[in-house]
Amino acid sequence: MLTVLAMLAFAGNSLLCRFALKETAIDAASFTSLRLLSGAVTLWLIVYLRGGGRVTAGSWTSALALFAYAAAFSFAYISLPAAAGALLLFGAVQATMIGYGLWSGEHMSPRQWVGLVMALLGLVGLLSPGLSAPPLSGALLMLGAGVAWGVYSLRGRGGGDATAVTAGNFVRAVPMALALSLLAGPVLSVDVEGAWYAVVSGALASGVGYALWYRALPGLRPVSAATVQLSVPVIAALGGVVLLGEAPGVRLVLASLAILGGIALVIVSRRPAGAAK
Repeated sequence: MLTVLAMLAFAGNSLLCRFALKETAIDAASFTSLRLLSGAVTLWLIVYLRGGGRVTAGSWTSALALFAYAAAFSFAYISLPAAAGALLLFGAVQATMIGYGLWSGEHMSPRQWVGLVMALLGLVGLLSPGLSAPPLSGALLMLGAGVAWGVYSLRGRGGGDATAVTAGNFVRAVPMALALSLLAGPVLSVDVEGAWYAVVSGALASGVGYALWYRALPGLRPVSAATVQLSVPVIAALGGVVLLGEAPGVRLVLASLAILGGIALVIVSRRPAGAAK
């Protein structure tokens, strides 16, 4: 149940951000700031109330990666549909972590190489020019968000109390987000509805979502923890259809099958390792 709730929360971030930027007056910089601020407050409260861990944990380097992810994520969803955004994000996160493993000397079986090539071909097919291709600027921003989150996840492996570390990183990322809002200056725009979605994204989908995930992880095998995250883009796609009226095209469906199926081939037979967040 904890795992299911965590996956719903992670997919909810895509839906909340896309809906807020599409249907309300809030801008991407303000959404990022409110999301990180509310996430920091929520995680701080969780760490404080449980009476363990230090919010001073974490690092400025990890906080920078967290901020880069959150900012690129928000600006990408100005133009990207929820499903395509979640798929690109997830693919980039996994590609970053798999690439790091290869660079570190990890060896892959022939089946894993087939999966990696399949996923890359699916990504190429999704981004190839055409009427149904996602906007290139938004796609590149989301790929950058995925790389940043992959870096953040790699830095967080074996870092002690994961919730306290995440809380510390969120706290450090807040001034970076506020600086972004100051730089955005004249284009800032916030309304009550948009601010509400940003706070829900930060407090519940991010703060509580991460806390639930870290509670669930000890009860999951490493392969199961990695594989279950394949559900996030699928949940986001279904939510986009039901809640946002997005119609998944044939290109997105085929690309999703190739990317998620390819990643599944890679991670199911990988040696136990830290899972992506």
